[in-house]
Amino acid sequence: MITVEHLTKGYGAVTAVDDVSFECVPGTVTGFLGPNGAGKSTTMRMICGLTPPTSGGSTVNGVAFRDLPNPGRHIGVLLDASAQHAGRTGREVLGLSARLLGVSQQRVTEMLELVGLAGPAEKRRVGNYSLGMRQRLGLAHALLGDPTVLMLDEPANGLDPEGIYWMRSVLRDFADRGGTVMLSSHLLREVEAVADHLVVIGNGKIVADGAKDELLHSGGLYVRGLATDALEKVLVDAGLSSQPTRDGGFAVAGDAETVGRAAAAAGIVLLELRPADSGGLEEMFLRLTSNDSRKDAA
Repeated sequence: MITVEHLTKGYGAVTAVDDVSFECVPGTVTGFLGPNGAGKSTTMRMICGLTPPTSGGSTVNGVAFRDLPNPGRHIGVLLDASAQHAGRTGREVLGLSARLLGVSQQRVTEMLELVGLAGPAEKRRVGNYSLGMRQRLGLAHALLGDPTVLMLDEPANGLDPEGIYWMRSVLRDFADRGGTVMLSSHLLREVEAVADHLVVIGNGKIVADGAKDELLHSGGLYVRGLATDALEKVLVDAGLSSQPTRDGGFAVAGDAETVGRAAAAAGIVLLELRPADSGGLEEMFLRLTSNDSRKDAA
């Protein structure tokens, strides 16, 4: 289990992560989403002790990362698949970590087989690996200590479609056996396919946190009228949050009666007024983060 409580990180006048709180619970895959510069990587680095927070804190299975005895036996971390010794072979990378973690070399063999690097690939130097192969090795490294928690940043980057499907199956199986998975990725369709829970961050703040099915089906209303510009003004004057859609309508956060009365009072003919269709994770992500214009590194 990962617990984050009021986590904040500032760099001078810039607040990269602002009072962030959420949980990743056993038996689930939590998709941790946000645009570039939203604070995802900074949050993950604080959880695993690589970046000290300005305030707040986090725990893994109830213990701060720095206080975990042999942390790799509790949480497997993959933040950068390229951060591996290029001159060592795949087996050597895992073999050295196995000694540090206190696990057997048989576990190394099992992990190489799991990620599809057993055989000739394990004898190649990591510097000659493709990005997809380094991702597989990174996942093997995260799983090496048989942890109960996984925290992965862009683990499917560089994988082909078959590899992405394989990665999804591994993470789903890990969670179904009672493990906790925190997954950050820009591949929204893959996150939607595997995640149970979603946490969305924008401008350093949590903008959505809940079960995937609940968040994806809370789309508000869709309204479309004969006079598009006039309808937009009416919605603004009524204090209703709205966003234009590609077909000339509006996605509105509000109730149907308020929208209908506002349009009627302005003499606007409505062509449609109904619950909005769920456009999936991609539409929800764009709607929640459309104002996040920060481009600094997360």
